[in-house]
Amino acid sequence: MVIVIQCKDRVGLVAEISGVMAKFGINILTMREFVDTLESMFFARLVIESFDDLPSLEKGLRAVLPVDASVKVNPEPEKKIVVLVTKEYHCLSDILVRNHFKTLGASVEAVIGNYPMLGDLCERFNVPFHYITHEDKEKMDFECEIQEQLAFYQFDYLVLAKYMRIISPEFVASYPNQIINIHHSFLPAFIGASPYKRAFHRGVKLIGATAHFVTNDLDEGPIIVQQTIPVNHTYMVSDMVRAGKEIETSVLAKALHLVFEDRVFVFNNKTIVFE
Repeated sequence: MVIVIQCKDRVGLVAEISGVMAKFGINILTMREFVDTLESMFFARLVIESFDDLPSLEKGLRAVLPVDASVKVNPEPEKKIVVLVTKEYHCLSDILVRNHFKTLGASVEAVIGNYPMLGDLCERFNVPFHYITHEDKEKMDFECEIQEQLAFYQFDYLVLAKYMRIISPEFVASYPNQIINIHHSFLPAFIGASPYKRAFHRGVKLIGATAHFVTNDLDEGPIIVQQTIPVNHTYMVSDMVRAGKEIETSVLAKALHLVFEDRVFVFNNKTIVFE
């Protein structure tokens, strides 16, 4: 059972939280905490033994924490997601395989694509696929169609698995801190389109990938996971793309694992990650 807490910091918070656990006779199995001293913010993730009266436990915690504290007692252990895609299959296929073998930590409710070619892949894994074309449509109309389809599903997160469309501020505002993107670059380098081509012409010696929450600023949302691999002068753009696909898949998988286990806190434009 997991408890996650985010609030203003003050002296004695850990002792007060521990005191509530002791009052209810609950054993704390693990506790991770971090204090952002610049912002005076406290973050904690506890794993505790099973306890039946969750409302009373949450009430007890809120009684000792600052009034505006964010407290989640045993969040949904398996999350639900909808995946948005375009044409590339590598990240989606990894998600579908993990979903099939129950190792994703979430259930894939549906996949929405703005091209039809990944429908067959979803069909093989018995996951609903919805094709919504963006061609000959205003962005607002296109995104309204996506949201109309999303309305048929309950989900915790939207995962952009190589979804190559810029999302409007209005769409982002509908799902705050719920949209996770994989970007094929070690941000903040090479924001936007064609990062491997630009990396090649720049002669970089490292390429990478970044998983982040989506905000209104293109590819500048809170970063969850980043990873790099070395490249050299023998790498052409196609070689970088091939190597990049491997790291993109790995980085997105790790980011989703951390988010689904409630190990990621978002504050301002940064994350606190309890790995």
